[in-house]
Amino acid sequence: MLAYLIRRLIAVVIMVLVVLLATFTVFFMLPKWAGQDIAVLFAGKATGAEQIEGIRTKLGLSDPLLVQFWDFIKGIPMGRDYVNGSDVTHCPAPCFGYSFRTEAPVWETLKDALPVTGALAAGACVLWLAGGVATGVISALRRGTIWDRAAMTTALGGVSLPVFFTGMIAMGVFVHQLGWVKIADSLSTDDSAGVWLQTLILPWIVLAFLNAAMYARLTRATMLEVLGEDYIRTARAKGLGESVVIRKHALRSAMTPILTVFGLDLGVLMGGAVLTESTFNLPGLGLEAVRAISSKDLPVILGVTLCAALAIAVANLVVDLMYAVIDPRVRLG
Repeated sequence: MLAYLIRRLIAVVIMVLVVLLATFTVFFMLPKWAGQDIAVLFAGKATGAEQIEGIRTKLGLSDPLLVQFWDFIKGIPMGRDYVNGSDVTHCPAPCFGYSFRTEAPVWETLKDALPVTGALAAGACVLWLAGGVATGVISALRRGTIWDRAAMTTALGGVSLPVFFTGMIAMGVFVHQLGWVKIADSLSTDDSAGVWLQTLILPWIVLAFLNAAMYARLTRATMLEVLGEDYIRTARAKGLGESVVIRKHALRSAMTPILTVFGLDLGVLMGGAVLTESTFNLPGLGLEAVRAISSKDLPVILGVTLCAALAIAVANLVVDLMYAVIDPRVRLG
């Protein structure tokens, strides 16, 4: 297991570096291909030629692309100095550069947005995993009943409705019409747990409804397949109780594909739930990415992309390790 973990960690590092190199190349080469100067994007068109040249020197934009990439990578764990003659600006670790829009360190922006995205992802994934799996299992055990048909029809509706539509309807009903939920204009770590709960409860439910629908359909299909396997019939023939057969044999085998999808969904969500955060105006990574794209703030876009790549890589690493815990066949293999 230790050797497997080391191999997976090395694969994660390589994958993140490849993603980062590709993203860095695209974002810093596209402006040149489009005839734009990154130094002008940083300073603004009203800045003089001498100041723009100073910014180009300070940011190292005249260096070869691989040198720029190495300086960026090295600055993440060690920090970085931006030098133009006697003008020296120190970017403390972890250094992701400076925002073109706010001229503040990118990490400060990401640090403020990460708790919001993390809280949104944590609450929503617990709701959709518990609700979706439970609904799918019950539907599989009661195949063809009214419960099964109603649950799958509701799930089909949940999968079909986009989150911005469901979110706007939910806000109109529960926030503006009934007044049951209050959403704060902003969120910070200084706010109380009650403010966070009031603001996130509706996004949790909306996002969980959308994903739980897909998990319910996946769980039902997987459970129906597993319940027809020979080892399930053998377990029943040996006299095991139905609850033991379902819980310890069928559900554990059925959880493997569900965990695979869950790892991808959780990683993508941790990288920024763009539509959900934009709909509910939550200051997370997704909303920051939208703002950065609108203002062509390349360092912030690069920072959000790195966070997303890390989140997906770590989530998949955890899922790979969970396989051995959930399914004994993986350990035997």
